[in-house]
Amino acid sequence: MRRVVVKARIVRLKLGSKGADAHLRYLLRDGTDRQREKGRLCGAETDAADGRAFLERGREDRHLFRFIVAPEDGDQLSDLRAFTRDMMKQMEEDLGTKLDWVGVDHFNTGHPHSHVIVRGKDDTGKDLIIAQDYITDGIRQRAQELLTLELGPETDLELRSKLTAEIAAERFTRIDRAMLAEAGVGRLDLRPETGQVRADFDRTLRIGRLQTLARYGLATESEPGVWTLSDQLEPTLRELGERGDIVKAINRALKAWGEERALESYSLHGEEAKTRITGRVIDKRLTDELDEQLGLVVDGVDGRIHHVMLGSEAMASAAEEASIGAIVEIAPAPAGPRPADRNIAQLAGTSGEYRPSIHRAIAEASRVRVPGGDYDAYVDSHVRRLEALRRAGIVERIDADHWRLSADFEAGAADYDAQRRGRVMLRVLSTLDLESQIDANGATWLDREMTSSNRAPIVRAGFGAEVDRAMKQRRETLVEMGHARRTPDNVIRAPGDLVSRLERSEIERVGKSMAANKHAPFKMKAEGERISGVFTGTTNLISGKYAVIENAYEFTLVPWRPVMDDRLGRQISGVVRDSGISWDFTRTRGIGIGM
Repeated sequence: MRRVVVKARIVRLKLGSKGADAHLRYLLRDGTDRQREKGRLCGAETDAADGRAFLERGREDRHLFRFIVAPEDGDQLSDLRAFTRDMMKQMEEDLGTKLDWVGVDHFNTGHPHSHVIVRGKDDTGKDLIIAQDYITDGIRQRAQELLTLELGPETDLELRSKLTAEIAAERFTRIDRAMLAEAGVGRLDLRPETGQVRADFDRTLRIGRLQTLARYGLATESEPGVWTLSDQLEPTLRELGERGDIVKAINRALKAWGEERALESYSLHGEEAKTRITGRVIDKRLTDELDEQLGLVVDGVDGRIHHVMLGSEAMASAAEEASIGAIVEIAPAPAGPRPADRNIAQLAGTSGEYRPSIHRAIAEASRVRVPGGDYDAYVDSHVRRLEALRRAGIVERIDADHWRLSADFEAGAADYDAQRRGRVMLRVLSTLDLESQIDANGATWLDREMTSSNRAPIVRAGFGAEVDRAMKQRRETLVEMGHARRTPDNVIRAPGDLVSRLERSEIERVGKSMAANKHAPFKMKAEGERISGVFTGTTNLISGKYAVIENAYEFTLVPWRPVMDDRLGRQISGVVRDSGISWDFTRTRGIGIGM
């Protein structure tokens, strides 16, 4: 029988979650088909399936199934898509029901494979239940039967070639699995006098593999023909295999960019980043393309290539905007409770009750130092935090000026942050690639870096050298635009408020352009003015992502924040502050949002 690897995952669907949408968009990304173009979705009867319609049909489903089908000899198949259809037809016969599924073929790794997503409903509309043993073994056996039927049984020569290649492999192999099964307590005796008589090829495989393992310290020969296997053999080899997959992914990404770097410049961070990383996204990949854990390859301004794992749903969502070529910042997630959580817990005391009005009075009376002396905005920031924790079930809102905290409030808030953020924080600094920023008529990442006192250290190697060159060209562009001036000694000077000027200019220009289609005037809001209206959508500008707020008389553009998405289509209000928008939570209608 020819081998087929089948990976499966049952995904529980949360009400309102967009995880399935994000996963499908990832599967259909560029560079996955034979021509390195965007993947094409197929179904049982069509080569052009409608992914959006498939997702809408399953919005109310309790769960769905994800499968990866990877024939070992998939490169020999004349039509991988036809093979997948045959396998799904066999599944329908075995399960006794029609299946609603879509699939896509990927050729972006060393082994062609298919992704299949199956709705969690059968043809009668009931929840689709698949026995665990069928998921574990049945699907794989059926796929192996179909593959063997199409390509013929595996020949002895093919098998010998595949096993010989495993002798030096830096991963857990079939030979390792067989030897571990024989070793029992870790001692493997290959001496003929003990009755361990095998064919020459079989013995050669084992001895060759053991010699490879010995170089890694995973096997030792205590006496001729007697070997001891490390109890860490399997986990160590699996870790080596994962590391090898990451290095291959980095190499493929660099090749696609026409780059080549020394292996010593690779930094593999796992799920942790001990320092801040700033750079350009050159690749992103799900680790096994079943989970939501996403690996990001970043070409850093420090001259190194970084690979970071983003493990939470929030990070995967943020990474959707981190398109290839985008500039991002990855930093360690803050540890321990937030200062706002400590303030809330201290004010609540043993009663476990927090009142914003009392907090404001105490803060003003004790002259707590707050930005701009704005005590309303200061207290509102704590209320926004409580609103987020309320949605997570950690606190209870009695009314607009009365909150009840759980007994383990600070621990619960810290756990909420850890689950939401993972161990690193991702921030998209610019959706524009570096070249597009040089001549852009708006506030770019280059502008912010050039005027920042906390800019990322740039090494003039790799991407860092590109950034250094782009900054020089951007300065010349700013002079041509009239936003900067050249001094008599040929030094380019820019005003301290360069970024805010560029932002305001772009917002006014785009707002007036949008007004023609909306048939309503655009109003630029000044500091201290109140904003009130319906959050109707977003627009991506050079200066960043902005939210569109409309009322009966006018509309305006304000900086977008992720939490706003929960309020799309709803009424919101707030006040423009120097540091951003102070959204109002204290209104009885409960329409404020947190930023």
